[in-house]
Amino acid sequence: MLATELNESIRRSLTELVRYADELRDLDQALGDGDLGITVSLGATAVIAALEELPDAATPAEIAKACAKAFANANPSTMAALVAGGLLAGSKTWTDTTEVDVAAAARFIRAGGANIGQRGKTELGDKTILDAIMPAADALEAGGDAVTALDAAIAAAERAVVETRGLQSRRGRASWLQERSIGLQDPGATAFWRYLQSWRAANVAGAEQLSGELA
Repeated sequence: MLATELNESIRRSLTELVRYADELRDLDQALGDGDLGITVSLGATAVIAALEELPDAATPAEIAKACAKAFANANPSTMAALVAGGLLAGSKTWTDTTEVDVAAAARFIRAGGANIGQRGKTELGDKTILDAIMPAADALEAGGDAVTALDAAIAAAERAVVETRGLQSRRGRASWLQERSIGLQDPGATAFWRYLQSWRAANVAGAEQLSGELA
């Protein structure tokens, strides 16, 4: 997709994502300080406003940078800082990109996840957002058309989220619970999974329904 479509797609997805704010709040209350729902809601609102102000000539990299700045400034939480850093890292993979395809999305998510892992001093299996990001990147890197690849990424992220229930939290406030964190679903990983679902619901589902009605 071209930059203008990317801008619109992100805004539609974030509008959909805020519907999960209460779920993310409840999950975070069980493992953390319960502010993830607020972080997502404030961040989404700020990003939507920032993207609405961007000129049509903005490149994919500039769009990603605008998202990072808006999300970071919307809320001073650790998650906001990590997500913003991930978005900035992803934007660097789009320096010469004018049209975002599956391969470009995979590069972006992989770079973003690596940055989050480095800054958060976390790795796969620590029961964090990273556990959903990297399997989704793997799925996108496997290729296929946009819808097939997205569905594979969503399925991979969902499996990862389910698997976090059996893990012990090793980073952040959740790590204080030690073994008591086992059996609880990681809120960060859930947030990333829900964003992928929101992207599909906002940008794919409607088109598929229209296509079916016209067939």
